[in-house]
Amino acid sequence: QVQLVESGGGLVQPGGSLRLSCAASGFTVDRYAVAWFRQAPGKEREGVSCISSNGAITHYRDPVKGRFTISRDNSENTVYLQMNNLKPEDAAVYYCAKRTVYFCAEYALSQFDHWGQGTQVTVSS
Repeated sequence: QVQLVESGGGLVQPGGSLRLSCAASGFTVDRYAVAWFRQAPGKEREGVSCISSNGAITHYRDPVKGRFTISRDNSENTVYLQMNNLKPEDAAVYYCAKRTVYFCAEYALSQFDHWGQGTQVTVSS
């Protein structure tokens, strides 16, 4: 049974940092691409970053480039999202999702077959 469990969210001041974790079970993260999405109230879920199965390819959406870093630990079967210099517009529920293939290409929701329950990130002074 495939499961994804996010953790690491919380309340942080603007300019602060958080590291989100996505612990996977039922599959190994070195065989499928994994992405992070976020959804703010009243907005559509949007892709944030993706890492390929071998970790060689990472992709970031423009709003987070230079501030967020996605990584993977095969021994822990976990994908991370390090978020630095957080801004109020980064506040959202963050989800990790398993892609149906090993590479990152697009963030269409239909390309992801398993999702975590989400973790809340609040950026406020």
